[in-house]
Amino acid sequence: MTEPLTCWLCKRTIGKRVQWHHTVPKAKKGRATVPVHPMCHRTIHANFTNAELARFDSARDPLLDNETVANFLRWIADKPPDFHAATRRPRR
Repeated sequence: MTEPLTCWLCKRTIGKRVQWHHTVPKAKKGRATVPVHPMCHRTIHANFTNAELARFDSARDPLLDNETVANFLRWIADKPPDFHAATRRPRR
């Protein structure tokens, strides 16, 4: 039996729906992908531009240092794998 996928961002087990996030955006010549929950994927793109993600060069820690993402991760930590809620865009 294979191990269940774990979300790259929140580290929770992935349920029935998985999306593949380019840690360096395709538009910035990125190829590597990591599994993420749809909610986590939307959170990443709601809080960072492609240029920012490219500068992070596949590192996860800079995303965790963002206050909005950190709050999201604390909130989502105890939710089931297939939990879904609307993603809010932060004010810039």
